Amino acid sequence: MTVQDSGSTRDRTSSGQRFNVSLSKRYTLDRIFAIATWVATFLGLFVLAVLLIDVFVDGFPRLSWQFISSYPSRKPEQAGLLSALVGTVWLLGITALVSFPIGVGSGIFLEEFAANTILAKILEINISNLAGVPSIIYGFLGVQVFVKLMIPLTGGPSILSGALTVSLLILPIIIVSTREALRAVPDSLRQAGFALGATRWQVVRDQVFPLALPGILTGTILALSRAIGETAPLLAIGALSFIAFLPEFSLTGLQSDFTVLPIQIFNWVGRPQKAFHTNGAAGIIVLLAVLLLMNATAVLLRNKFQKGRI
Repeated sequence: MTVQDSGSTRDRTSSGQRFNVSLSKRYTLDRIFAIATWVATFLGLFVLAVLLIDVFVDGFPRLSWQFISSYPSRKPEQAGLLSALVGTVWLLGITALVSFPIGVGSGIFLEEFAANTILAKILEINISNLAGVPSIIYGFLGVQVFVKLMIPLTGGPSILSGALTVSLLILPIIIVSTREALRAVPDSLRQAGFALGATRWQVVRDQVFPLALPGILTGTILALSRAIGETAPLLAIGALSFIAFLPEFSLTGLQSDFTVLPIQIFNWVGRPQKAFHTNGAAGIIVLLAVLLLMNATAVLLRNKFQKGRI
């Protein structure tokens, strides 16, 4: 073996050793990162479990039909959350009726019908940015537009004003999720519809939208889950924390005062008496139950539509 061959062999050996060391370092870093992600996940789950256990231990003994069917009171042992529970259900119902058709319609138009212009790109960027705006900003907007400017229609700080304000809050989420669900539908399906002579509206209505509906419902579930826990925008428009009556279930009732579960819970936990803190924990359990029931209903509807297209 010549000197040149011996040097080449040593170079290859040194290069292979460096490659093995570099590969070993990458594997080590991968393992460290995997361990860190598992620790972070279990730490978050542990903290959540501790909080839930603490809430259930404090609030479960207070749960009763009398607590759910009674109005708020200055005496903690007599206080209930009937008005807040009804207000939450009614507010969410109106919010869904307003935000779902507008959000889904806007998403369909921007994704399927709008031309790829500068205006469309500006709208897309602004809608994505609106999804991250703090909720209190929507509350200030609701005060100016729905409470003051549209007072002949909304009646001031009413259920309708609150529902419209929360609808503005979740509309960007529904629009973005609608567009993502539509993009997930294969473009070949659209081309096949056009090849058969169908119009764009017929393709979207009969082929694209039914396939995208489960994804759209998923985004709507996430949006309404955010809406059910909002407090700041509702306080900003003038929602009350003590209501001892139920609003009328009519168009006139939409202009009445209201409260919701997060505001009632916030009011109870802010009081110095320990008995009110127990009421707040029980209210959190009821709020979680309403959230889980709403999500379960929406998931069942989503799965039903999904199975219908398989």
